Amino acid sequence: MQKIFGGKSTAPKKALLLGAGFVVKPTLTLLSEKGVEVTVASRTLESAQKLCKDVKGTKAISLDVENEEALDAEVSKVDVAISLIPYIFHPLVIKSAIRTKVDVVTTSYTSPAMVDLETEIQNAGITVMNEIGLDPGIDHLYAIKTIDEVHKAGGKIKSFLSYCGGLPAPEASANPLGYKFSWSARGMLLALSNTAKFFKDGVTKEVPGQDLMSVAKPYNTGYTGFAFVAYPNRDSTPFREKYSIPEASTIIRGTLRYSGFPELIRCVVDMGFLSQDSHDFLKPSPNPLSWRDTTAKILNATSTSEHDLTWAISSKHTFLNTDEKDHVISGLRWIGLFSDDPIIPRSTPLDTLCATLEKKMAYEDEERDLVFLQHKFEIEHADGKHETRTSTLCEYGDPKGYSAMAKLVGIPCGVAVIQVLEGKLKKGLLAPYTPEICNPLRDELREKYGIELVEQTVV
Repeated sequence: MQKIFGGKSTAPKKALLLGAGFVVKPTLTLLSEKGVEVTVASRTLESAQKLCKDVKGTKAISLDVENEEALDAEVSKVDVAISLIPYIFHPLVIKSAIRTKVDVVTTSYTSPAMVDLETEIQNAGITVMNEIGLDPGIDHLYAIKTIDEVHKAGGKIKSFLSYCGGLPAPEASANPLGYKFSWSARGMLLALSNTAKFFKDGVTKEVPGQDLMSVAKPYNTGYTGFAFVAYPNRDSTPFREKYSIPEASTIIRGTLRYSGFPELIRCVVDMGFLSQDSHDFLKPSPNPLSWRDTTAKILNATSTSEHDLTWAISSKHTFLNTDEKDHVISGLRWIGLFSDDPIIPRSTPLDTLCATLEKKMAYEDEERDLVFLQHKFEIEHADGKHETRTSTLCEYGDPKGYSAMAKLVGIPCGVAVIQVLEGKLKKGLLAPYTPEICNPLRDELREKYGIELVEQTVV
C-alpha cells in the first residue's frame, strides 16, 4: 500500500510505538488511518496485542527498552520511534535513535537528560519532538498563539495563569475526593509531593510539596457550573523564557481539582499515608491486617476504635473548623480507613493506600471523564488599555470511545508524528514553543479533529 507524504507517493512509512498505556490507542488509530505501519512494543506481548486488535497495518511485539541490542534492532526498522513509556526511559530510546538515525516523538517534558543529548541529536541529523500531548502540548499551542498575537501588536503579557485538570465528569464525581483514576494512583499522589515554584507580582515564590494543599484556593474560570480549586504545579519559572514573556510579573501553571479535594489530601499527608517507608506490618501476607488496625499503627493510636483514631488524627492535623473536620472524617470513613476490611498490603503506607484507592475510585464502564484547561492572560495593549483574555478547553470523554484524556494526549502526538514523517519539522531537539512549530499543529488539530480552545475577553 502506498500513501502520500509531503505531496509524493511513497512506500508506507513505519513507526515503532513504545508503550501500552491508555493514551496509546488514539495515536495508534490515527497513524493506521494515515497508512503508517506501526509496531506496538510493550514488555508484555499480551498488552501490545490487545492494542493492535482490529487496527489495520499494526503488529505487536514484546520489547524491553533496557535491552540496548534488542531496542536498536527494532528502532532501526522504522522511520520514527514514539516513546509513550515513563519519561525516565526516554533517554534510552533517544540514544538508540541517535545510533540508528531515526526520529523520535514523546509527549513528555524535555528533561535535563534529553538536553544532555542535544549535540548528539543534532550530529545525527534527527528530529526529537517532545511535549506534544495535552499538558504539556495543547497548552503550549494556545499560549504561544495569544502571546505572539499580543507581541506583534506591540502589547505586553503582564500575567499568565494556566490551570489544567483531568477529572471525572460531574455526574461521576460522587466520592469525597471528587476524583477517579484513569492512571496510576501512585503517580497522582506522588505529584502532590513536588515543590511548586512560580512568579507572583514580580516575586519568586516556592511552596514545599507538604504545604501544596494548604495554598489550594477556589478558582473562578468564568464557567460557574464548576466548583474548582487550583494549586501551583512544579516549576513555572522557566516559562518566562520559554514563552518569551520577560515582561510578565506573574506566571503560574497549576492543577485544577473539585472543591473538597485539598482538605482531604492535606489530612492524608499529615496522617503519614504518603510515606514511602517500608513497614513489616504492610508486607504482603496471606492474613493482612484490617484497615482499622493499619490506621492505628500508622497513627500510633491508643486503640482501634473510630473515636480514638479520630483523636489521633486531630493530634497530627489541624482542622480549620468543625465542618471541615466532618467532611474529612467522612471521607476517611468512605475510603475505609476505620473499617474491618483487609488492606491490600504493598509494603509502604503510600502503596497500600493506592491499592485501595484504585479499587474504590476506578471509572465504571459508562462513566465519562472531563478535561478542563484554561489560560488566563492579563494584557497591556500598546495604547495602554488593559484586557483579561481566557483560552478554555472543556472536553468530555466518550464511554463508547476514547476518554477525554486519552484523546487529548494521543491525537496531538499522532499529528506530530505525521508532521515528522512528512519532514515538516526541523532537525534537532524540539518542543512547541515557537509559532513556526505551534501554528501548523494547532490548525491541524482544530480543522481535522475539532480540538481547540475557546478564546474570550473577560468583561
